[in-house]
Amino acid sequence: MSEVVAARHKPEMWWECEPRRLERDKGEIAECCSDLKWIPQDAGRWEGRLPLWPFARPEPASLRQLLGKDGMPVIVRYSQAYPMVPPAIYPLSPEPDLIEYTQTRFHVMGDGSLCLLQDDYTWTGRESIVDLLMKAAGWRVEYALVKSGLVNAMTINGIVSDPSRDHLIEQAAQLTSNWNK
Repeated sequence: MSEVVAARHKPEMWWECEPRRLERDKGEIAECCSDLKWIPQDAGRWEGRLPLWPFARPEPASLRQLLGKDGMPVIVRYSQAYPMVPPAIYPLSPEPDLIEYTQTRFHVMGDGSLCLLQDDYTWTGRESIVDLLMKAAGWRVEYALVKSGLVNAMTINGIVSDPSRDHLIEQAAQLTSNWNK
């Protein structure tokens, strides 16, 4: 009897209500972040690595010296309110220090997810998840710049389309390589 009741009250997953949105996300992610794998547990999530430098400009020469050869591993966690509420993106390495949570200069939320939108109204549900993934890839670069001490805080809009901090990557790579000697 309890199995019948449980089956009757099984909650619908967001992708059952929005199947085209899931297919759109899968297609867009396959194009730009092919290392992310879809896991349909709970409200769903993506796990894997973001591209190291997915931006529409040349990769700075010292980027790999600063960040390593691989992109940032993440978990992209959906809620049942998706697509009206953006997914939360959690960096796995580097994982921000607890003291950095909620400090605006690091763009990390209190639960450890990345703060990628300036306000709740920036996400309407029609945007591409790839926009958030690009911002997360940029967060990794800016996080390294802040940790190196070259800049005090991350930019408000990120570095996805703003090359103004690209020249600092070489300086940060030199600083951090000196620390490792």
